[in-house]
Amino acid sequence: MASYYGFDVGGSKIALGVYNARLEQVWQQRVPTPQAYDELLGTLCALTHEADARCGERGSVGVGVPGLPVPDDGTLFTANIPAARGRTLQADLSQRLGREVRIDNDANCFTLSEAWDEAFRAYPVVMGLILGTGVGGGLIVNGSPVTGRNYITGEFGHMRLPVDALEVLGRDVTQPLCGCGKRGCIESWLSGPGFSRLWQHHYHHALSAPEIITRYYQGDAQAIAHTGRYQELLAVCLGNLLTLVDPHLVVLGGGLSNFDALYEGLAERVKPHLLPVARLPRFEKARHGDAGGMRGAAFLHVKD
Repeated sequence: MASYYGFDVGGSKIALGVYNARLEQVWQQRVPTPQAYDELLGTLCALTHEADARCGERGSVGVGVPGLPVPDDGTLFTANIPAARGRTLQADLSQRLGREVRIDNDANCFTLSEAWDEAFRAYPVVMGLILGTGVGGGLIVNGSPVTGRNYITGEFGHMRLPVDALEVLGRDVTQPLCGCGKRGCIESWLSGPGFSRLWQHHYHHALSAPEIITRYYQGDAQAIAHTGRYQELLAVCLGNLLTLVDPHLVVLGGGLSNFDALYEGLAERVKPHLLPVARLPRFEKARHGDAGGMRGAAFLHVKD
């Protein structure tokens, strides 16, 4: 028997998913995120012990966070969980629980969750791309996350815009300041706010992403043209990412991934931006939605 516990720790809530040896969810729980560090540790420990009692064994524990574990000193860099910022969460929780706790950023957990979906397990290299408030992602190779030197593998949103993107945006476009402090980031144009920014850049008035999508389904000509323009920008950026990573499968998540029109003709738009010999990966919408964070955190132990 084996039980896998996955915590998705966010700024307002902690979600716990418990999975059996067949990777099926058998229990879940959600509680508010404590604002003090000792209370945070206590809550995580209490939920783990409750899961142990339900499963009749000591399960493995994985934690996904909206941030980056710092490899050199084991501290956590996170803006959304003030109680854990700069703390050695992995080491402290491992000590309290008397078992190895594994921790990774939530984008890697999202991608790992998708890579372990029954329909996707056959793919050796899986790239996750999150198109939401920001642009992030992860890379899974043979069922395990690739974290890199600084746990920033998959931070695709902070790569520079390819030169071909300026054919879509215009070569004199003003690049907004990204949240990372730099200009010219992919995130500034491919995120949900970027989707709206692209509209305003071309039509000189503001609309939210949901408003634009509503207009698209109403047959609005500007919204249809805008969607094609965004698809082309996405294809240009994917051309660089796919040449670098060469995945077998690309899974799209985040709010914009639910806009089904983005997938129409996407492969055909991407192909001209790849090497002539390159074969396209499979493109899919994420299967597990909000559960992806806790699923992926739980599966940080699965390869064992």
